[in-house]
Amino acid sequence: MSDVYVLVHGAWHSGRELEAVATHIRSKGHQVHCPTLKGNRPNDDRQSVGLADAARSLADFLQEHDLTNVRLVGHSYGGMVISQVAQWMPERLARLVYVNAFVPEPGQSLNDQVPPHYIALFDAIAAQNQGAVTLPFPIWREAFINDADLALATSAYAQLNPHPYKTFTDKIELTQPLAAMELPKSYVNCTMDTAMPHSMPWHPRLSERLGLFRYIECTGSHEAWFTAPATLAEAIISAGRD
Repeated sequence: MSDVYVLVHGAWHSGRELEAVATHIRSKGHQVHCPTLKGNRPNDDRQSVGLADAARSLADFLQEHDLTNVRLVGHSYGGMVISQVAQWMPERLARLVYVNAFVPEPGQSLNDQVPPHYIALFDAIAAQNQGAVTLPFPIWREAFINDADLALATSAYAQLNPHPYKTFTDKIELTQPLAAMELPKSYVNCTMDTAMPHSMPWHPRLSERLGLFRYIECTGSHEAWFTAPATLAEAIISAGRD
């Protein structure tokens, strides 16, 4: 059976970096889209784009392509975006799939879910870069793509783009917790992911906010999109199937 997947990238990324995983999912007969959110497109104003703007760009994509029965997959920051879109248009969705992604409570921002040292880092970088944040390479190398050799880590880092910090500080507008939403939900946990300290883990700290959910585990770092695309694709398919 052919399913429809929409893969939603995380911070610093665009849809292009998800294409390796998308190719594997398509090889199993599924339809896959990898849009780039507002705020991460080449000429976007990183100072003004907020969370609602990014979410609206995804909602517009679903409407413009008339996509229904969608497995909406969010990675990292993308979890904030798919959560907002689920509030707006649940009728277009078949399931929410979070891949080492943020799962906000009503009124929370992304920054409300990260450790203080990240907030201090992001505040300082954004202040010097007109509201845009980037990851210093040493942090990217050790915490985000720790399963890659130096050559892959370097080439992947070169594909990243400055991210609008306002999307991290804006509060999400949810009328109910995600656990109360009737949509089916899944959480994919890449077990080598150290982007969040293990004292503040993705799973179960954030995943349990989904209420009843399907748990899928696979190996790989936060950037398994680069380092283990076939493995991650199979995990996403397992998470997204009926």
